[in-house]
Amino acid sequence: MRRLIHRGWLASVGAGAIGLAGCAAVPPVENPVLVRPHLNGGTEENPILVVPGKPTPEGYAVVYERVLEAVNDYFEILPGPRFAGQVETKPKVASGYEQPWKYGSPDPRERLLATLQTLRHRAVVRIMPGERGGFKVYVEVYRELEDIDTPLGAQRGAAVFRELPTVDRRIDATGLVTPQARQWIPAGRDPAYEQLILRKIQEKLCR
Repeated sequence: MRRLIHRGWLASVGAGAIGLAGCAAVPPVENPVLVRPHLNGGTEENPILVVPGKPTPEGYAVVYERVLEAVNDYFEILPGPRFAGQVETKPKVASGYEQPWKYGSPDPRERLLATLQTLRHRAVVRIMPGERGGFKVYVEVYRELEDIDTPLGAQRGAAVFRELPTVDRRIDATGLVTPQARQWIPAGRDPAYEQLILRKIQEKLCR
């Protein structure tokens, strides 16, 4: 009898916790297992389902504001329509191990790559109604590698840290110095950075 009461009490407490604004996340339909926020590390679903329940304008407003707060900790956000369901950021040059005080990818390998060459990130966050209610939040962080004429690793005896100017300056016919536009090559996504932002969104929603 005590065991039955104990189980019933746990079930009621669990249902109440799911009803809180985003303090429990539910994965997409194809993976019907409850996913709880890993505030101290771990892997989140991507996308995650937050604010379980029927999608409402009020619920969207809460999710949108928390997404803005979380993403703004790492990137500068581009202006955009509030109800477009998408948040985009400006590209940001990745910081390496020589700048430990700056935010960057939590992956040690990515941090090393950013130390040896010039990388930048940009983020896109999509907010969509979930199939089972609530809102799905999908985070994508894209990497881009600077396209330079001579790779840093091709220079024998070159220092680990970049000493070349980031912008080539050429003198035109009028004698004015004109910078050459920097070119960037897509280099895939950064899953570790995506997980970091997902956890930050979870923390904001659990306040």
